[in-house]
Amino acid sequence: MLSWRKAAEHALYGPEGFYRRERPRDHFRTSVHVSPLFAGAFARLLLDVDAQLGSPPVLDLIDMGAGCGSLLRGVLAALPGDVRGRVNAVAVEVAERPAEDGLTWATGLPERITGLVMANEWLDNVPVDVVEDGRLVLVAPDGTEAPGPVPEAADLAWLARWWPSGERAEIGRPRDLAWADLLGRLDAGVAVAADYAHTVATRRPTLMGYRDGGTVPPVPDGRCDITAHVALDACAVPGEETVLTTQRDALRLLGVAAGRPPRELATTDPRSYLRALSRTGEAAELTDPRGLGAFGWLMQSKGGVSLKSYGDAVSGAME
Repeated sequence: MLSWRKAAEHALYGPEGFYRRERPRDHFRTSVHVSPLFAGAFARLLLDVDAQLGSPPVLDLIDMGAGCGSLLRGVLAALPGDVRGRVNAVAVEVAERPAEDGLTWATGLPERITGLVMANEWLDNVPVDVVEDGRLVLVAPDGTEAPGPVPEAADLAWLARWWPSGERAEIGRPRDLAWADLLGRLDAGVAVAADYAHTVATRRPTLMGYRDGGTVPPVPDGRCDITAHVALDACAVPGEETVLTTQRDALRLLGVAAGRPPRELATTDPRSYLRALSRTGEAAELTDPRGLGAFGWLMQSKGGVSLKSYGDAVSGAME
């Protein structure tokens, strides 16, 4: 038996792991698959970063856990040609890379980054340990659990700070370290983590599995995705400009609105009306406060790029 972190690491990313064999889009639907409006929002954010950086000759666009590269392609398609020509688009993914698709594929982050890093539903797949009654939970490949040793001191300190109550908890420190490594490589620009998340006030155990479009028990046998909500408030690196809000607020600031098109357009231009109506439905799904709109967005900037306009405009922090 292994700790949940080690078991999930092997089940997801080992030689026969879920992400080595499966295409995520075959098992679950993310904001990327809902609408091109999602990629368009990131394109607008990249244009803001580019303007604040003075249009550098090379502008990095990094997609963490890129899957099949759909988000990266969507952002590139939404950019003006003069900006697109300066973009260094890198898809970071552990799975086998698609051939001849025009993207640069990598298994890890570049050493230095100037531009925008997108981590859409990436941190939730950084495996975490589970603790119950003060001891690590061990798990077998069939999902059988047993009590293990006491967590190490750094994990106990994380729990005391970020998970103040409850008999069972998920130790999010590996996500903090992964995000800190990412932000440490960003010389100038913005990094965004968009994920289902919770705050210190709403912590609860969330370990779950996904397969074939539905939830299943989180069994670390390589046949399902294993995920847990992200403590984005803990991930935020101190000392950097930070906005922590909901996807609903973030996308509204980036131009994704769910307003209905004018009715007279149905008469004067029916095709445009139907397209606008479709976009309205997609925007509503992306910003639904009971669904994707409740996702957390952690935005941090470096190198003179400011998030003040976003921080001033959001209605409130993620709850």
